[in-house]
Amino acid sequence: MNTSLPLPLNKGESNCQAARILEDALKRGVDLLGGSSLLLITSPILLACALGVHFSSEGPILFRQARVGKDGKEFILYKLRSMYPNDREACGWTTEDDVRVTPFGAILRRFSLDELPQLWNVIIGDMSLVGPRPETPHYVRIFSERFPDYPKRHAVRPGLTGLAQIMGLRGNTSIRRRLEADLAYLSHQSLLLDLAILLLTPGRVLSSEEKAFARNRRSMP
Repeated sequence: MNTSLPLPLNKGESNCQAARILEDALKRGVDLLGGSSLLLITSPILLACALGVHFSSEGPILFRQARVGKDGKEFILYKLRSMYPNDREACGWTTEDDVRVTPFGAILRRFSLDELPQLWNVIIGDMSLVGPRPETPHYVRIFSERFPDYPKRHAVRPGLTGLAQIMGLRGNTSIRRRLEADLAYLSHQSLLLDLAILLLTPGRVLSSEEKAFARNRRSMP
């Protein structure tokens, strides 16, 4: 019979653990305050977008999908529906000029307005304002087989935006590079870094859409 007792944490480890708990609590507080404030501020835009979805195509206004969150636990993510209802909507990877995307949905996706309902996911604690973007269980299994470090992303709550997104790694981009950005965020995460990412996100979204628009113009006959 093993009667050994667990060794107590030394002072340095105890202080580090306490600092981590405090920072996690502060981050959650920022998420609650920021998520609630942003939902209130963007509610007129969200309402207009919801009406646009309702009148532009048949189907529900909200799209619900299982995603993998902190500690590998699944949760239901909310988005404004941007596609025609179909069997592939639940797990099919979205590509440029995807025929499943509605005309109004294309506008929503261009400016990431379809992501606004995820502020509710932030408020209820499924997500954070900043963190690695959540993926579906289907693709988590695939990417975890290809990249052994992929599950490390689930050490924190997934985010509405993240380091990968402000680096332009959104949509149909390299999974390896996205993973590298996510792991870099985990290694250097802080409230100051979160603030910088939040401030940079709107500009990066608009910048990426300007580049996409330029590419489409060059490809036109």
